[in-house]
Amino acid sequence: MLDTPAAHVPTLSLADQATDPDGFSAAFGASFERYGFAVIADHGVPLDLIDRAWSETEALFALPEDEKRGYHIPGGGGARGYTPFKTEIAKGASAVDLKEFWHVGRELPAGHRFEGQMTPNIWPTRPEEFRDTFIELFAAFDRAGDQLLSAIARHLGLAPDWFDPAVKDGNSVLRLLHYPPIPLDAEGVRAGAHEDINLITLLLGAEEAGLELLDRATGRWLAIKPPEGAMVVNVGDMLQRLTNHVLPSTTHRVVNPPPERRGHSRYSMPFFLHPAPDFLIETLPQTVTAENPDRYPTPITAHDYLHERLVEIGLIKA
Repeated sequence: MLDTPAAHVPTLSLADQATDPDGFSAAFGASFERYGFAVIADHGVPLDLIDRAWSETEALFALPEDEKRGYHIPGGGGARGYTPFKTEIAKGASAVDLKEFWHVGRELPAGHRFEGQMTPNIWPTRPEEFRDTFIELFAAFDRAGDQLLSAIARHLGLAPDWFDPAVKDGNSVLRLLHYPPIPLDAEGVRAGAHEDINLITLLLGAEEAGLELLDRATGRWLAIKPPEGAMVVNVGDMLQRLTNHVLPSTTHRVVNPPPERRGHSRYSMPFFLHPAPDFLIETLPQTVTAENPDRYPTPITAHDYLHERLVEIGLIKA
Protein backbone atom coordinates (compact mmCIF):
# COMPACT_ATOMS: atom_id res chain seq x y z
CA MET A 1 0.00 0.00 0.00
CA LEU A 2 2.81 2.37 0.81
CA ASP A 3 4.37 1.65 -2.58
CA THR A 4 1.28 2.58 -4.59
CA PRO A 5 2.41 5.24 -7.10
CA ALA A 6 0.65 8.59 -7.01
CA ALA A 7 -1.75 9.66 -9.72
CA HIS A 8 -0.59 12.83 -11.44
CA VAL A 9 -4.00 14.47 -11.18
CA PRO A 10 -3.44 18.24 -11.50
CA THR A 11 -4.60 20.58 -8.76
CA LEU A 12 -6.80 23.30 -10.25
CA SER A 13 -8.02 26.48 -8.59
CA LEU A 14 -11.76 27.07 -8.82
CA ALA A 15 -10.97 30.78 -8.40
CA ASP A 16 -9.60 30.71 -11.97
CA GLN A 17 -13.09 30.09 -13.30
CA ALA A 18 -14.04 33.71 -12.64
CA THR A 19 -11.16 35.16 -14.66
CA ASP A 20 -10.66 32.46 -17.30
CA PRO A 21 -13.77 30.26 -17.55
CA ASP A 22 -12.71 28.66 -20.82
CA GLY A 23 -9.21 27.87 -19.55
CA PHE A 24 -10.49 26.40 -16.31
CA SER A 25 -13.11 24.37 -18.16
CA ALA A 26 -10.52 22.97 -20.57
CA ALA A 27 -8.15 21.94 -17.77
CA PHE A 28 -10.96 20.47 -15.66
CA GLY A 29 -12.42 18.56 -18.59
CA ALA A 30 -9.00 17.24 -19.61
CA SER A 31 -8.38 15.90 -16.10
CA PHE A 32 -11.78 14.21 -16.14
CA GLU A 33 -11.17 12.68 -19.58
CA ARG A 34 -7.76 11.33 -18.53
CA TYR A 35 -8.46 10.16 -14.97
CA GLY A 36 -12.18 10.60 -14.27
CA PHE A 37 -10.88 12.66 -11.32
CA ALA A 38 -9.74 16.21 -10.61
CA VAL A 39 -8.33 17.99 -7.56
CA ILE A 40 -9.86 21.39 -6.80
CA ALA A 41 -8.32 24.04 -4.55
CA ASP A 42 -9.97 27.35 -3.59
CA HIS A 43 -13.36 25.63 -3.78
CA GLY A 44 -15.15 28.24 -1.69
CA VAL A 45 -16.38 25.99 1.12
CA PRO A 46 -15.40 27.98 4.26
CA LEU A 47 -12.60 26.38 6.26
CA ASP A 48 -14.23 27.19 9.60
CA LEU A 49 -17.39 25.42 8.43
CA ILE A 50 -15.35 22.38 7.38
CA ASP A 51 -13.59 22.29 10.75
CA ARG A 52 -16.94 22.46 12.53
CA ALA A 53 -18.27 19.65 10.33
CA TRP A 54 -15.31 17.39 11.17
CA SER A 55 -15.86 18.00 14.87
CA GLU A 56 -19.58 17.21 14.60
CA THR A 57 -18.85 14.09 12.53
CA GLU A 58 -16.44 12.69 15.09
CA ALA A 59 -18.90 13.40 17.90
CA LEU A 60 -21.72 11.70 15.99
CA PHE A 61 -19.85 8.46 15.41
CA ALA A 62 -18.57 8.44 18.99
CA LEU A 63 -22.16 8.04 20.24
CA PRO A 64 -23.12 4.68 21.75
CA GLU A 65 -23.98 2.00 19.20
CA ASP A 66 -27.58 1.68 20.41
CA GLU A 67 -28.10 5.42 20.08
CA LYS A 68 -26.75 5.49 16.53
CA ARG A 69 -28.85 2.48 15.52
CA GLY A 70 -31.91 4.35 16.69
CA TYR A 71 -31.44 6.53 13.60
CA HIS A 72 -31.24 3.58 11.20
CA ILE A 73 -34.30 2.96 9.03
CA PRO A 74 -34.44 -0.73 7.98
CA GLY A 75 -35.46 -1.01 4.33
CA GLY A 76 -34.84 2.69 3.77
CA GLY A 77 -31.92 2.12 1.43
CA GLY A 78 -29.66 4.21 3.61
CA ALA A 79 -31.18 7.31 2.04
CA ARG A 80 -31.14 9.30 5.28
CA GLY A 81 -29.78 8.90 8.77
CA TYR A 82 -27.47 6.14 9.97
CA THR A 83 -26.19 3.06 8.15
CA PRO A 84 -24.36 0.63 10.47
CA PHE A 85 -20.87 -0.82 10.07
CA LYS A 86 -20.55 -3.61 7.48
CA THR A 87 -23.80 -2.89 5.62
CA GLU A 88 -22.76 -1.66 2.16
CA ILE A 89 -20.96 -3.88 -0.31
CA ALA A 90 -19.29 -2.84 -3.57
CA LYS A 91 -20.91 -4.23 -6.72
CA GLY A 92 -19.45 -7.69 -7.38
CA ALA A 93 -17.47 -7.78 -4.11
CA SER A 94 -17.42 -10.76 -1.75
CA ALA A 95 -16.77 -8.87 1.51
CA VAL A 96 -18.71 -5.93 2.93
CA ASP A 97 -17.07 -2.53 3.37
CA LEU A 98 -15.48 -1.69 6.72
CA LYS A 99 -17.35 1.56 7.31
CA GLU A 100 -20.40 3.19 8.87
CA PHE A 101 -22.02 6.36 7.54
CA TRP A 102 -24.73 8.99 7.90
CA HIS A 103 -26.67 10.60 5.04
CA VAL A 104 -27.96 14.16 4.90
CA GLY A 105 -30.19 15.10 1.97
CA ARG A 106 -31.90 18.19 0.64
CA GLU A 107 -34.43 19.89 2.90
CA LEU A 108 -37.71 20.19 0.98
CA PRO A 109 -40.68 22.36 1.92
CA ALA A 110 -43.96 20.61 2.74
CA GLY A 111 -45.91 19.68 -0.36
CA HIS A 112 -42.87 19.74 -2.68
CA ARG A 113 -43.33 17.76 -5.90
CA PHE A 114 -40.44 15.42 -4.98
CA GLU A 115 -41.70 14.77 -1.47
CA GLY A 116 -42.62 11.19 -2.37
CA GLN A 117 -39.23 10.40 -3.92
CA MET A 118 -36.83 12.19 -1.59
CA THR A 119 -36.91 10.99 2.02
CA PRO A 120 -37.04 13.61 4.81
CA ASN A 121 -33.85 14.11 6.78
CA ILE A 122 -33.27 12.43 10.11
CA TRP A 123 -31.59 14.66 12.70
CA PRO A 124 -29.88 13.34 15.84
CA THR A 125 -30.56 15.02 19.15
CA ARG A 126 -26.82 15.25 19.70
CA PRO A 127 -24.42 16.71 18.88
CA GLU A 128 -26.63 19.78 19.32
CA GLU A 129 -25.24 21.84 16.41
CA PHE A 130 -25.36 18.94 13.94
CA ARG A 131 -28.45 20.03 12.01
CA ASP A 132 -27.39 23.66 11.51
CA THR A 133 -23.83 22.69 10.56
CA PHE A 134 -24.80 20.21 7.88
CA ILE A 135 -27.60 22.25 6.36
CA GLU A 136 -25.00 24.97 5.90
CA LEU A 137 -22.38 22.56 4.54
CA PHE A 138 -24.89 20.97 2.14
CA ALA A 139 -25.62 24.43 0.70
CA ALA A 140 -21.89 25.18 0.34
CA PHE A 141 -21.30 21.90 -1.53
CA ASP A 142 -24.31 22.71 -3.72
CA ARG A 143 -22.77 26.05 -4.74
CA ALA A 144 -19.38 24.51 -5.52
CA GLY A 145 -21.05 21.72 -7.47
CA ASP A 146 -23.00 24.20 -9.59
CA GLN A 147 -19.76 25.95 -10.52
CA LEU A 148 -18.07 22.69 -11.47
CA LEU A 149 -21.05 21.54 -13.55
CA SER A 150 -20.93 24.86 -15.39
CA ALA A 151 -17.30 24.13 -16.31
CA ILE A 152 -18.26 20.64 -17.48
CA ALA A 153 -21.04 22.11 -19.62
CA ARG A 154 -18.55 24.47 -21.31
CA HIS A 155 -16.17 21.57 -21.91
CA LEU A 156 -18.97 19.63 -23.62
CA GLY A 157 -19.94 22.60 -25.81
CA LEU A 158 -23.16 23.25 -23.88
CA ALA A 159 -24.43 26.52 -22.43
CA PRO A 160 -22.72 27.23 -19.07
CA ASP A 161 -26.09 26.99 -17.28
CA TRP A 162 -27.18 23.77 -19.04
CA PHE A 163 -27.13 21.70 -15.83
CA ASP A 164 -29.03 24.27 -13.73
CA PRO A 165 -32.55 22.92 -14.37
CA ALA A 166 -31.25 19.33 -14.15
CA VAL A 167 -29.93 19.74 -10.61
CA LYS A 168 -32.43 22.24 -9.22
CA ASP A 169 -33.97 20.42 -6.23
CA GLY A 170 -31.69 17.49 -7.09
CA ASN A 171 -31.53 14.37 -4.95
CA SER A 172 -27.96 15.04 -3.78
CA VAL A 173 -26.61 13.34 -0.67
CA LEU A 174 -23.93 14.43 1.79
CA ARG A 175 -22.35 11.32 3.30
CA LEU A 176 -20.44 11.45 6.58
CA LEU A 177 -18.11 8.46 6.58
CA HIS A 178 -16.35 6.79 9.47
CA TYR A 179 -13.86 4.00 8.85
CA PRO A 180 -13.21 2.62 12.38
CA PRO A 181 -9.90 1.13 13.52
CA ILE A 182 -9.46 -2.35 12.10
CA PRO A 183 -7.49 -5.47 13.13
CA LEU A 184 -4.55 -6.69 11.07
CA ASP A 185 -6.53 -9.76 9.96
CA ALA A 186 -9.64 -7.82 8.89
CA GLU A 187 -11.56 -9.37 6.01
CA GLY A 188 -12.21 -6.93 3.20
CA VAL A 189 -11.19 -3.29 2.80
CA ARG A 190 -12.56 0.02 3.99
CA ALA A 191 -14.30 0.58 0.66
CA GLY A 192 -14.17 -1.99 -2.12
CA ALA A 193 -13.51 -1.10 -5.74
CA HIS A 194 -16.56 0.73 -7.11
CA GLU A 195 -17.85 3.57 -9.23
CA ASP A 196 -20.16 6.30 -7.94
CA ILE A 197 -23.78 6.45 -9.09
CA ASN A 198 -24.34 10.21 -9.39
CA LEU A 199 -23.25 13.04 -11.73
CA ILE A 200 -20.13 14.16 -9.84
CA THR A 201 -18.79 13.56 -6.34
CA LEU A 202 -17.12 16.31 -4.31
CA LEU A 203 -14.96 14.83 -1.54
CA LEU A 204 -13.34 16.33 1.53
CA GLY A 205 -11.02 14.26 3.71
CA ALA A 206 -8.84 12.52 1.14
CA GLU A 207 -5.62 13.86 2.70
CA GLU A 208 -5.50 10.74 4.90
CA ALA A 209 -3.93 8.06 2.69
CA GLY A 210 -6.11 5.28 1.30
CA LEU A 211 -8.04 6.60 -1.70
CA GLU A 212 -6.89 5.03 -4.96
CA LEU A 213 -8.11 5.12 -8.57
CA LEU A 214 -7.74 2.44 -11.22
CA ASP A 215 -5.88 4.01 -14.13
CA ARG A 216 -7.59 3.01 -17.37
CA ALA A 217 -4.45 3.69 -19.38
CA THR A 218 -2.18 1.31 -17.46
CA GLY A 219 -4.48 -0.91 -15.38
CA ARG A 220 -2.57 0.11 -12.24
CA TRP A 221 -3.93 1.43 -8.97
CA LEU A 222 -2.78 5.00 -8.28
CA ALA A 223 -2.96 6.85 -4.97
CA ILE A 224 -4.74 10.20 -4.84
CA LYS A 225 -2.91 12.65 -2.60
CA PRO A 226 -4.56 16.09 -2.67
CA PRO A 227 -2.98 19.12 -0.98
CA GLU A 228 -4.30 20.03 2.45
CA GLY A 229 -7.82 21.46 2.22
CA ALA A 230 -8.31 20.65 -1.47
CA MET A 231 -11.35 18.81 -2.76
CA VAL A 232 -11.22 15.63 -4.83
CA VAL A 233 -13.90 15.57 -7.56
CA ASN A 234 -14.80 12.56 -9.69
CA VAL A 235 -17.19 11.55 -12.45
CA GLY A 236 -20.18 9.39 -11.49
CA ASP A 237 -21.99 6.85 -13.63
CA MET A 238 -24.85 9.22 -14.47
CA LEU A 239 -22.44 11.69 -16.08
CA GLN A 240 -20.57 8.87 -17.80
CA ARG A 241 -23.85 7.67 -19.27
CA LEU A 242 -24.94 11.17 -20.24
CA THR A 243 -21.62 11.76 -22.05
CA ASN A 244 -21.44 8.32 -23.67
CA HIS A 245 -18.21 7.59 -21.70
CA VAL A 246 -16.41 10.70 -22.99
CA LEU A 247 -16.13 11.53 -19.29
CA PRO A 248 -15.35 8.19 -17.60
CA SER A 249 -16.61 7.05 -14.20
CA THR A 250 -13.37 5.64 -12.85
CA THR A 251 -13.18 2.68 -10.50
CA HIS A 252 -11.78 3.65 -7.10
CA ARG A 253 -11.40 2.22 -3.60
CA VAL A 254 -10.25 3.01 -0.07
CA VAL A 255 -7.56 0.53 0.98
CA ASN A 256 -6.71 -0.47 4.53
CA PRO A 257 -3.92 1.53 6.16
CA PRO A 258 -0.45 0.23 7.01
CA PRO A 259 -0.14 -1.59 10.36
CA GLU A 260 0.94 1.50 12.30
CA ARG A 261 -2.26 3.36 11.26
CA ARG A 262 -4.80 0.56 11.75
CA GLY A 263 -5.62 1.70 15.25
CA HIS A 264 -6.80 5.07 13.91
CA SER A 265 -10.17 6.07 12.52
CA ARG A 266 -10.49 7.63 9.07
CA TYR A 267 -13.20 10.19 8.26
CA SER A 268 -14.32 11.65 4.95
CA MET A 269 -17.24 13.67 3.58
CA PRO A 270 -18.31 12.95 -0.01
CA PHE A 271 -21.11 15.01 -1.53
CA PHE A 272 -22.87 12.93 -4.19
CA LEU A 273 -24.35 15.48 -6.58
CA HIS A 274 -27.51 14.06 -8.16
CA PRO A 275 -29.97 15.51 -10.64
CA ALA A 276 -33.66 15.81 -9.84
CA PRO A 277 -35.50 12.44 -9.77
CA ASP A 278 -37.36 13.19 -13.01
CA PHE A 279 -34.24 14.20 -14.98
CA LEU A 280 -33.97 12.04 -18.09
CA ILE A 281 -30.47 10.66 -18.58
CA GLU A 282 -30.29 10.74 -22.36
CA THR A 283 -27.05 10.53 -24.35
CA LEU A 284 -25.81 13.95 -25.44
CA PRO A 285 -25.80 13.99 -29.27
CA GLN A 286 -22.37 15.63 -29.52
CA THR A 287 -20.79 12.67 -27.69
CA VAL A 288 -21.98 10.18 -30.33
CA THR A 289 -19.59 9.56 -33.22
CA ALA A 290 -18.77 6.79 -35.67
CA GLU A 291 -15.92 5.77 -33.35
CA ASN A 292 -18.08 6.12 -30.22
CA PRO A 293 -21.61 4.96 -31.08
CA ASP A 294 -24.43 5.53 -28.61
CA ARG A 295 -24.03 2.99 -25.81
CA TYR A 296 -27.35 3.93 -24.20
CA PRO A 297 -30.07 4.32 -26.84
CA THR A 298 -32.81 3.94 -24.21
CA PRO A 299 -33.01 6.89 -21.77
CA ILE A 300 -33.74 6.39 -18.08
CA THR A 301 -34.83 8.75 -15.32
CA ALA A 302 -32.38 9.55 -12.54
CA HIS A 303 -34.81 8.07 -10.00
CA ASP A 304 -35.05 4.71 -11.77
CA TYR A 305 -31.31 4.54 -12.37
CA LEU A 306 -30.56 5.26 -8.71
CA HIS A 307 -32.98 2.53 -7.58
CA GLU A 308 -31.31 -0.04 -9.86
CA ARG A 309 -27.89 0.75 -8.44
CA LEU A 310 -28.96 0.78 -4.78
CA VAL A 311 -30.28 -2.76 -5.25
CA GLU A 312 -26.89 -3.80 -6.69
CA ILE A 313 -24.92 -2.53 -3.67
CA GLY A 314 -27.25 -4.05 -1.12
CA LEU A 315 -28.84 -0.91 0.33
CA ILE A 316 -32.24 -1.82 -1.12
CA LYS A 317 -33.57 -5.36 -1.37
CA ALA A 318 -35.01 -6.20 -4.77
